[in-house]
Amino acid sequence: MIQLLFTLLAAEAALVLVLLFRTPARRLALLAVDCSKRGRGPLMARTVAATMFVVLGSSGYSIAKIRRREGEFAQLTPTDQVLASRHLLEASLMGYSLFLGLIIDRLHHYIRQIRAMKKNMEAVTKQSRVLEETKLGDSEEIQGYQKKIGSLNEQVQVLKQQSESQTQELKTAETNNLALRKQSEGLLTEYERLIAENEELRNKLQTMELRFSRSDSKKNT
Repeated sequence: MIQLLFTLLAAEAALVLVLLFRTPARRLALLAVDCSKRGRGPLMARTVAATMFVVLGSSGYSIAKIRRREGEFAQLTPTDQVLASRHLLEASLMGYSLFLGLIIDRLHHYIRQIRAMKKNMEAVTKQSRVLEETKLGDSEEIQGYQKKIGSLNEQVQVLKQQSESQTQELKTAETNNLALRKQSEGLLTEYERLIAENEELRNKLQTMELRFSRSDSKKNT
């Protein structure tokens, strides 16, 4: 389960990086996300997300249950410590995976919006040029054209502001992604530490079992 979550987290982080930078792979990634949002894709995504939320809640409940047991007995057994650490790691990985999935969805949405706004800006600019080139006729027609040009220029400014806002949001998403990468590296280090602690606890348990078995054999003799 943990290896699968690490693989999913790495794949999502790689997809976010591909979407952030304008490379040939970005178009393929956009096409892949587009295909995933067609047909039964959204339903499957919601089902997987709901399942992960349920498992996340179950892990949180298990951690809380172990903590309550610690309050009752004043100290956790080695097995409970290992279980609590494992549930905490699984919950963290699932939370980060869901967050990266949300970032991927928003990045795809913003990139599509920026492309649509650029096309609208090009169309508005062409219309403005056509109107400027066709300034003919009497003064009333010229004033009418000037009003239209002013309106189109205002639309261009609004679209530019929206484009700048979307670009800023993309930069913010990139910053969040870098922070998540650092956190995932920390989780990997924590996972390795937990594995080492688990091995140490197993060795201690085996030693204790050997001592108990020896003491029982001495009592029997």
